[in-house]
Amino acid sequence: MKSVAATALLAFLVYLLLTAGSGHVLFWSWAEIVAGLVIGLVVGGLSASWFCSSGNMRMAHPFRWLLLAIYSAGPLFVEIIRANVYVSISVITGNIRPGIVKFNPGINTDLGKLLLATSITLTPGTLTVEVDDATGVFYVHMLNVDEKAVSKEMCDTSDIFAFFNLPAWIWRIAE
Repeated sequence: MKSVAATALLAFLVYLLLTAGSGHVLFWSWAEIVAGLVIGLVVGGLSASWFCSSGNMRMAHPFRWLLLAIYSAGPLFVEIIRANVYVSISVITGNIRPGIVKFNPGINTDLGKLLLATSITLTPGTLTVEVDDATGVFYVHMLNVDEKAVSKEMCDTSDIFAFFNLPAWIWRIAE
C-alpha cells in the first residue's frame, strides 16, 4: 500500500508541475487538482509494482529528494557545462581519441546504477555502454581517453569526471 501511495503522490506532483503554467503561476483550478488526484491514483494503482519493485521506500524520504535536487542543480550541471566546452574544443581542434573505459563506482542499488548511467550519458562526450549487474562495473565510451586511462585496467572516477566525484554523490542519494 505504501508503494501505491508513494507512486500516486509522485504522479500527482508531476501532474501539478506540468500544469503549473496553465493559469496563474503556481495556482491551479479545483478541476485541475481533482484531475491530478484521479490521474495520480490511477497511475499509482497501475504502476506501483513496477515503480517500487524492490519494496524499498528509501527514496520516499524528502531529504533524499533534496539531495537529488542539489546534485542535479550543482555537480551534474557543472559537469555537463564543462563537458560541453571540452567537447566543443575537442571537435574544433580535432583532438579526439575515442575509447571505452571500465570503472567500478561501488554502487550496488539499481536506482544508483540508473542515476549514474543516465548522468554519464547526459554528459556530452560520454556514453554508458554497459553496466555489469553482478560486479557493478560500468563500461563507458569516451570521446577523448587520456593515456593514463588507457594503460589502466580499471579507471578511477577522476579519469571520467573532472570536477566532482559524481558516484559519491549518487551513493549518498541512492544507497
